[in-house]
Amino acid sequence: MERGELLLYGVLPYAAIAVFLVGHWWRYRTDQVGWTARSTQILESRMLRVGSLAFHVGALAAIGGHVLGILVPASWTDSVGVNEDAYHVISVIGGLTAGIAVVLGLLVLVYRRTTNHRVRRTTTRMDVAVFAMLAVAIVTGLWVTVLNAVDETHYREHVAPWFRGILTLDPQPERMAEAPLILQIHVTQVWFLYALWPFSRLVHVWSIPVDWFRRSPILYRSRGAAVGRPAGGRRPHAASRR
Repeated sequence: MERGELLLYGVLPYAAIAVFLVGHWWRYRTDQVGWTARSTQILESRMLRVGSLAFHVGALAAIGGHVLGILVPASWTDSVGVNEDAYHVISVIGGLTAGIAVVLGLLVLVYRRTTNHRVRRTTTRMDVAVFAMLAVAIVTGLWVTVLNAVDETHYREHVAPWFRGILTLDPQPERMAEAPLILQIHVTQVWFLYALWPFSRLVHVWSIPVDWFRRSPILYRSRGAAVGRPAGGRRPHAASRR
Protein backbone atom coordinates (compact mmCIF):
# COMPACT_ATOMS: atom_id res chain seq x y z
CA MET A 1 0.00 0.00 0.00
CA GLU A 2 1.32 3.43 -0.96
CA ARG A 3 1.91 6.26 1.48
CA GLY A 4 -0.80 8.41 -0.12
CA GLU A 5 -3.40 5.69 0.39
CA LEU A 6 -2.34 5.35 4.03
CA LEU A 7 -2.78 9.11 4.55
CA LEU A 8 -6.17 9.24 2.80
CA TYR A 9 -7.71 6.14 4.32
CA GLY A 10 -5.82 5.77 7.59
CA VAL A 11 -4.98 9.30 8.77
CA LEU A 12 -7.49 11.64 7.10
CA PRO A 13 -10.58 10.10 8.76
CA TYR A 14 -9.20 10.64 12.28
CA ALA A 15 -7.97 14.13 11.43
CA ALA A 16 -11.40 15.05 10.03
CA ILE A 17 -13.18 13.62 13.08
CA ALA A 18 -10.86 15.56 15.42
CA VAL A 19 -11.44 18.83 13.56
CA PHE A 20 -15.18 18.10 13.45
CA LEU A 21 -15.44 17.61 17.21
CA VAL A 22 -12.97 20.26 18.40
CA GLY A 23 -14.19 22.73 15.80
CA HIS A 24 -17.79 22.46 17.00
CA TRP A 25 -16.71 22.91 20.59
CA TRP A 26 -14.62 25.97 19.70
CA ARG A 27 -17.38 27.46 17.53
CA TYR A 28 -19.99 27.07 20.26
CA ARG A 29 -17.69 28.58 22.88
CA THR A 30 -16.65 31.57 20.79
CA ASP A 31 -19.45 32.24 18.29
CA GLN A 32 -22.89 31.32 19.62
CA VAL A 33 -24.38 34.37 17.90
CA GLY A 34 -23.14 33.06 14.55
CA TRP A 35 -24.42 29.54 15.29
CA THR A 36 -27.26 29.85 12.82
CA ALA A 37 -28.41 28.88 9.35
CA ARG A 38 -28.30 32.56 8.36
CA SER A 39 -31.70 32.07 6.77
CA THR A 40 -32.65 34.27 3.81
CA GLN A 41 -36.31 33.31 3.87
CA ILE A 42 -37.32 36.91 4.42
CA LEU A 43 -35.62 37.83 1.11
CA GLU A 44 -37.21 35.03 -0.95
CA SER A 45 -39.39 32.17 0.24
CA ARG A 46 -41.03 30.40 -2.71
CA MET A 47 -37.97 28.73 -4.24
CA LEU A 48 -36.41 28.27 -0.79
CA ARG A 49 -39.43 26.28 0.35
CA VAL A 50 -39.28 23.94 -2.63
CA GLY A 51 -35.49 23.54 -2.77
CA SER A 52 -34.98 23.22 0.97
CA LEU A 53 -37.70 20.59 1.35
CA ALA A 54 -36.40 18.43 -1.50
CA PHE A 55 -32.80 18.78 -0.33
CA HIS A 56 -33.40 18.00 3.33
CA VAL A 57 -35.81 15.10 2.75
CA GLY A 58 -33.42 13.56 0.22
CA ALA A 59 -30.43 14.11 2.52
CA LEU A 60 -32.16 12.44 5.47
CA ALA A 61 -33.10 9.48 3.27
CA ALA A 62 -29.52 9.23 1.99
CA ILE A 63 -28.13 9.33 5.52
CA GLY A 64 -30.51 6.54 6.52
CA GLY A 65 -29.32 4.49 3.55
CA HIS A 66 -25.69 5.03 4.53
CA VAL A 67 -26.39 3.91 8.09
CA LEU A 68 -28.08 0.75 6.83
CA GLY A 69 -25.47 -0.03 4.19
CA ILE A 70 -22.28 0.86 6.08
CA LEU A 71 -22.89 0.47 9.80
CA VAL A 72 -25.13 -2.61 9.58
CA PRO A 73 -23.15 -5.74 8.57
CA ALA A 74 -24.52 -7.98 5.82
CA SER A 75 -24.87 -10.82 8.34
CA TRP A 76 -27.43 -8.75 10.28
CA THR A 77 -29.66 -8.10 7.28
CA ASP A 78 -29.36 -11.76 6.27
CA SER A 79 -30.50 -12.79 9.75
CA VAL A 80 -33.78 -10.87 9.39
CA GLY A 81 -34.53 -12.38 6.00
CA VAL A 82 -33.12 -9.69 3.69
CA ASN A 83 -30.70 -11.48 1.38
CA GLU A 84 -28.08 -9.72 -0.74
CA ASP A 85 -30.25 -9.58 -3.87
CA ALA A 86 -33.17 -8.01 -2.01
CA TYR A 87 -30.85 -5.58 -0.27
CA HIS A 88 -29.33 -4.61 -3.61
CA VAL A 89 -32.75 -3.75 -5.08
CA ILE A 90 -33.75 -1.76 -1.98
CA SER A 91 -30.47 0.17 -1.89
CA VAL A 92 -30.59 1.06 -5.59
CA ILE A 93 -34.21 2.25 -5.56
CA GLY A 94 -33.80 4.13 -2.28
CA GLY A 95 -30.43 5.57 -3.27
CA LEU A 96 -31.62 6.81 -6.66
CA THR A 97 -34.76 8.36 -5.17
CA ALA A 98 -32.86 10.13 -2.41
CA GLY A 99 -30.06 11.18 -4.74
CA ILE A 100 -32.40 12.70 -7.32
CA ALA A 101 -34.26 14.60 -4.58
CA VAL A 102 -31.01 16.00 -3.18
CA VAL A 103 -29.71 17.00 -6.62
CA LEU A 104 -32.96 18.74 -7.58
CA GLY A 105 -33.09 20.51 -4.23
CA LEU A 106 -29.49 21.67 -4.50
CA LEU A 107 -30.03 22.92 -8.05
CA VAL A 108 -33.02 25.00 -6.93
CA LEU A 109 -31.08 26.44 -3.99
CA VAL A 110 -28.05 27.28 -6.14
CA TYR A 111 -30.25 28.85 -8.83
CA ARG A 112 -32.04 30.91 -6.19
CA ARG A 113 -28.80 32.09 -4.63
CA THR A 114 -27.22 33.05 -7.97
CA THR A 115 -30.22 34.74 -9.60
CA ASN A 116 -31.70 36.64 -6.66
CA HIS A 117 -29.38 39.61 -6.11
CA ARG A 118 -30.49 40.14 -2.51
CA VAL A 119 -29.80 36.53 -1.60
CA ARG A 120 -26.56 36.55 -3.57
CA ARG A 121 -25.28 39.52 -1.53
CA THR A 122 -25.63 37.48 1.67
CA THR A 123 -23.50 34.64 0.27
CA THR A 124 -20.07 34.27 1.86
CA ARG A 125 -16.96 32.52 0.59
CA MET A 126 -17.62 29.77 3.10
CA ASP A 127 -21.09 29.28 1.60
CA VAL A 128 -19.55 28.89 -1.84
CA ALA A 129 -17.06 26.33 -0.52
CA VAL A 130 -19.81 24.36 1.22
CA PHE A 131 -22.02 24.36 -1.88
CA ALA A 132 -19.11 23.19 -4.02
CA MET A 133 -18.14 20.39 -1.65
CA LEU A 134 -21.75 19.30 -1.24
CA ALA A 135 -22.12 19.22 -5.03
CA VAL A 136 -19.09 16.98 -5.45
CA ALA A 137 -20.18 14.67 -2.63
CA ILE A 138 -23.74 14.42 -3.99
CA VAL A 139 -22.75 13.88 -7.63
CA THR A 140 -20.17 11.22 -6.80
CA GLY A 141 -22.58 9.52 -4.42
CA LEU A 142 -25.31 9.45 -7.06
CA TRP A 143 -22.76 8.18 -9.57
CA VAL A 144 -21.90 5.30 -7.24
CA THR A 145 -25.60 4.47 -6.93
CA VAL A 146 -26.06 4.45 -10.71
CA LEU A 147 -23.02 2.20 -11.14
CA ASN A 148 -24.34 -0.05 -8.42
CA ALA A 149 -27.59 -0.39 -10.35
CA VAL A 150 -25.73 -1.52 -13.48
CA ASP A 151 -22.91 -3.47 -11.89
CA GLU A 152 -22.67 -4.05 -8.14
CA THR A 153 -19.75 -2.16 -6.58
CA HIS A 154 -19.77 -4.45 -3.51
CA TYR A 155 -19.16 -1.54 -1.15
CA ARG A 156 -20.31 -3.70 1.74
CA GLU A 157 -17.18 -5.79 1.21
CA HIS A 158 -14.61 -2.98 1.42
CA VAL A 159 -16.07 0.42 2.35
CA ALA A 160 -18.34 -0.81 5.14
CA PRO A 161 -15.71 -2.91 7.00
CA TRP A 162 -13.18 -0.08 6.54
CA PHE A 163 -15.55 2.50 8.03
CA ARG A 164 -16.53 0.28 10.96
CA GLY A 165 -12.82 -0.33 11.52
CA ILE A 166 -12.28 3.42 11.88
CA LEU A 167 -14.93 3.57 14.61
CA THR A 168 -13.39 0.61 16.45
CA LEU A 169 -9.86 2.07 16.11
CA ASP A 170 -8.88 -0.75 13.78
CA PRO A 171 -8.67 0.93 10.35
CA GLN A 172 -7.85 -1.16 7.34
CA PRO A 173 -6.75 1.31 4.63
CA GLU A 174 -6.03 -1.49 2.19
CA ARG A 175 -9.77 -2.17 1.91
CA MET A 176 -10.48 1.33 0.57
CA ALA A 177 -7.43 1.11 -1.67
CA GLU A 178 -9.18 -1.78 -3.42
CA ALA A 179 -12.46 0.13 -3.90
CA PRO A 180 -13.47 1.71 -7.24
CA LEU A 181 -12.03 5.16 -7.89
CA ILE A 182 -15.41 6.91 -7.75
CA LEU A 183 -15.98 5.49 -4.26
CA GLN A 184 -12.55 6.70 -3.17
CA ILE A 185 -13.31 10.21 -4.43
CA HIS A 186 -16.71 10.24 -2.75
CA VAL A 187 -15.38 9.08 0.61
CA THR A 188 -12.40 11.44 0.59
CA GLN A 189 -14.58 14.41 -0.33
CA VAL A 190 -16.98 13.68 2.50
CA TRP A 191 -14.16 13.64 5.06
CA PHE A 192 -13.05 17.07 3.91
CA LEU A 193 -16.65 18.25 4.18
CA TYR A 194 -16.78 17.01 7.78
CA ALA A 195 -13.62 18.99 8.56
CA LEU A 196 -15.19 22.14 7.09
CA TRP A 197 -18.54 21.61 8.81
CA PRO A 198 -17.90 23.41 12.16
CA PHE A 199 -16.83 26.62 10.41
CA SER A 200 -19.87 26.93 8.16
CA ARG A 201 -23.61 27.43 8.49
CA LEU A 202 -23.99 23.63 8.56
CA VAL A 203 -23.74 23.83 12.36
CA HIS A 204 -27.42 24.74 12.43
CA VAL A 205 -28.37 21.07 12.02
CA TRP A 206 -27.52 20.56 15.70
CA SER A 207 -29.87 23.34 16.84
CA ILE A 208 -33.30 22.07 17.88
CA PRO A 209 -35.81 24.87 18.64
CA VAL A 210 -37.14 23.29 21.85
CA ASP A 211 -37.60 26.70 23.54
CA TRP A 212 -39.88 27.94 20.76
CA PHE A 213 -42.96 26.24 22.26
CA ARG A 214 -42.68 27.86 25.71
CA ARG A 215 -41.86 31.42 24.64
CA SER A 216 -44.31 34.19 25.37
CA PRO A 217 -45.99 35.97 22.44
CA ILE A 218 -44.64 39.32 21.27
CA LEU A 219 -46.92 42.36 21.23
CA TYR A 220 -46.78 44.47 18.07
CA ARG A 221 -47.93 48.11 18.18
CA SER A 222 -48.17 50.67 15.41
CA ARG A 223 -45.68 53.54 15.44
CA GLY A 224 -48.30 56.18 16.12
CA ALA A 225 -49.87 54.35 19.03
CA ALA A 226 -51.06 56.51 21.92
CA VAL A 227 -50.42 55.47 25.49
CA GLY A 228 -52.72 52.61 26.32
CA ARG A 229 -54.17 52.19 22.78
CA PRO A 230 -52.68 52.25 19.27
CA ALA A 231 -53.66 54.85 16.71
CA GLY A 232 -56.95 54.12 14.99
CA GLY A 233 -58.41 52.48 18.10
CA ARG A 234 -57.05 49.05 17.32
CA ARG A 235 -55.82 46.89 20.10
CA PRO A 236 -52.30 45.45 20.00
CA HIS A 237 -52.16 41.90 18.73
CA ALA A 238 -49.92 39.07 19.68
CA ALA A 239 -47.80 37.04 17.31
CA SER A 240 -45.82 33.92 17.98
CA ARG A 241 -42.13 34.49 18.48
CA ARG A 242 -40.13 33.11 15.58
